[in-house]
Amino acid sequence: MRIAVNTRLLLPGRLEGIGWFAHETLSRIVTAHPEHQFIFLFDRPWNAQFIYAPNVVPVAAGPPTRHPILYRIWFDAVVPGLLRKHKADLFLSPDGYLSLRTSVPQVPVMHDLNFEHHPDDLPPAYRRFYRKFFPRFARKAARIVTVSGFSKQDIMDRYGVPAEKIDVVHNGVGTVFGQDTDEEKVAARRKLTNGQPYVICVGSLPPRKNIAQLLPAFD
Repeated sequence: MRIAVNTRLLLPGRLEGIGWFAHETLSRIVTAHPEHQFIFLFDRPWNAQFIYAPNVVPVAAGPPTRHPILYRIWFDAVVPGLLRKHKADLFLSPDGYLSLRTSVPQVPVMHDLNFEHHPDDLPPAYRRFYRKFFPRFARKAARIVTVSGFSKQDIMDRYGVPAEKIDVVHNGVGTVFGQDTDEEKVAARRKLTNGQPYVICVGSLPPRKNIAQLLPAFD
């Protein structure tokens, strides 16, 4: 099978949430499935660190997608031609964006619908784009992947997608993380907090992240 993949968020030194998700999952998928060819579609020159295996074919085609207008140009004017050129059997999109102008089966990963619940967290152009096009992407998709039962139910309720079209694939933990021994935990507390229990939160601070409930939950 020839699987085209939206890899526009694989940016060297600039990986963020979904970029990290794409990096961690794709690096494992392509090595686990040497029987398939993966066409990585970048919107700018690619970096060799993201070409994980010999069965990956990198393709760069602009324009760089820095604005909702450029999203539509890339996904609806550029991507369909690339899918035809490389005879793709499937288009996988880790950030959920799809092309509305191709007949190639597409599978988006829709992590959540936070833009539906907290639209004021986004600039107006992005808010309009997400709320206009993500329902269309959900209808266009051959299947949808999401990361939790909550998000699956949300997609079903908001967009009328049947349950059997949505697969839940939970997020995992990177290999850099591990379980400390009891002795290591005690040593860390002694070093960092004079022996007191502590919690570390790594992330952004908008209200939708619910940081206000972190301390009561920890307590």
